[in-house]
Order: sequence, then structure tokens, then C-alpha cells
Amino acid sequence: MTESTPAIPERPNWAPPTMHGGRMEAALRTLELEVRRRLDGLLQGNHLGLVPGPGSEPGEARPYQPGDDVRRMDWAVTARTTVPHIRETVADRELETWLAIDLSPSLDFGTAACEKRDLVVAATAAVAHLTRGGGNRIGALVSTGADLVRVPARGGLAHSRGLIRKVAETPRAPEGTRGSLADVVEQLRRPPRRRGLVVVISDFLGGTEWQRPLRALSARHDLVAIEVIDPRDIDLPDVGTVVLADPESGRQREVVASPLLRREFAAAAAEHRAEVASGLRRAGAGHLVLRTDSDWIADTVRFVVARKRRWSGGVA
Repeated sequence: MTESTPAIPERPNWAPPTMHGGRMEAALRTLELEVRRRLDGLLQGNHLGLVPGPGSEPGEARPYQPGDDVRRMDWAVTARTTVPHIRETVADRELETWLAIDLSPSLDFGTAACEKRDLVVAATAAVAHLTRGGGNRIGALVSTGADLVRVPARGGLAHSRGLIRKVAETPRAPEGTRGSLADVVEQLRRPPRRRGLVVVISDFLGGTEWQRPLRALSARHDLVAIEVIDPRDIDLPDVGTVVLADPESGRQREVVASPLLRREFAAAAAEHRAEVASGLRRAGAGHLVLRTDSDWIADTVRFVVARKRRWSGGVA
């Protein structure tokens, strides 16, 4: 449940640019520049190969063992050490990334620096930037609950920009529309796609029927879940009487935000978020939380750095 008439204060400098009021072009340019400025350098170097087998890029040298391909002999290291060495190769294959984007009515809400929908657009821009280059491709399924838009996976800067614009320009669904994240995730399984990266962007409110199809996806793809939340998703303000509205059913209810009600609401919200986090862990998904009252790029940086440490064998 959300408050029906949120008041959004002045946006801090770290908030994603507003996409409303005829400012779409300027906002998208500002977003791209900010993402590049603060995220450049996080993923320097090529990603690891997604399927087993030798690659084409030079890797580490190691001593020769019987059965090794002599065509990979590293003569420079062999001459320096007087011990036969071969050069390992690192798979350098194209990465295909798919975004499952939830833009149901519960995302058209925000009481802090921005709406949750603005964070969805910002997260899309970050993923597009971090996975771009080297012949990589990115596509998306965008669901409002009323409509499902498919953006084919293609490469190139122009395509990435067009995908971000498509997400930003997606019309809001009518109030009372109920989205189904499980259906969107299921769409990514049929037909099966080449091994790659799947990023699910949602507030994960409502039921958790998405857990089963997400676990099925994890058998073939690397998974990242981006949970977008607002402070009012997890607690009620101490303001006396408030009108709560469920944007996906249209129901409204006037309640008194008593201390007891606030504690019960916070406990129920914490229980739901714990269930979401547990479901994502069971699916093997990386879990990034973006809040409308927090610096979303700083949170993204911390998440990416932690993943890089795990990949390299460090402690996150």
C-alpha cells in the first residue's frame, strides 16, 4: 500500500533527472553523462567466457604438460625459464544481456528524491553502460501490467540509447492495472536464449510467484535483481490520518497512523523484503537495492565492486 498524495521534495544532485514536463531529451542526456562519469572504469577488461572451451585472447602462462597443444607454446617464457611453458587462452565471447523491466503502477510512486519509475530508467542506463562494447548485445522486456513491449537484443551505442528512451517513454498503465512479474520472467525462458546475463528490475511488491521461473532461468543465465523501493514501502509516517491507496487495484483506505499500526506495517514490510531477498538468494541472483532516498550510483558502484571481488576470489 502507498500514500495517495506523496509530496516530492527538491531533488538532490545525486537523484536521477526528472523525465516529466517536456524534459525528456535533456534528462536522457544528463543521465547518460552522469552514468559514464561515475561508472567508467568499474568493469575494465573483458568478461569471462560464458561457455566452456578455449578462447582467443592470451591469458596466463603455465608449464607444459603432456597432451597440451604445442601450437600454444610460449617461447619467450620458455627461453627465460628454460622450462617449456604454454600460454593459456581466455574466452572472449559476446555477452547477451536481457532486461526484465517492471513498470506496473506500483512503480509510479515516490515520496523522496524521485519516483521509483525514474530509478528504473536510471538502472536501465547503468546496465546498458556496464555491458556495452566488444560486440555485446542488450534487449529488454518491458511490462506495465497492461502491455508487454519487447526490444530485440542488438549491439551498439545507438541501440542502447534507443532502449533507454523506450523505457523512459513507456506510457503509464491505468490505475487498477495489476502487473505480473512472474509472467515477464517466464517470457525470457520461452524460447530459450543463448547463455548470458538476465537483469530483473522491479519493486518486487505483491506475490512471490516469480521465484520459480527465476530459479529456472538461473540454470542457464547469470542473474542480477535490482529492487527499487521507496521509504513509504517499508514504513508509515507519523502524521496522524493518512489515505492509503493500492495503485494496482485502485482501492483506497483512510487510516490513523497510530504507533501500533506503524509497527505492524513495518514488521509486515520487513518480512516481505526478507522473503524477497531469500527468494533471490535461492535463485542465485545478485541483489542490488536502489532507494528513492539514496544515491543510486553510489549503491550501484558498491554492488559492482563487491561482485568483482567475488569473481577474483576476494572477500566481498
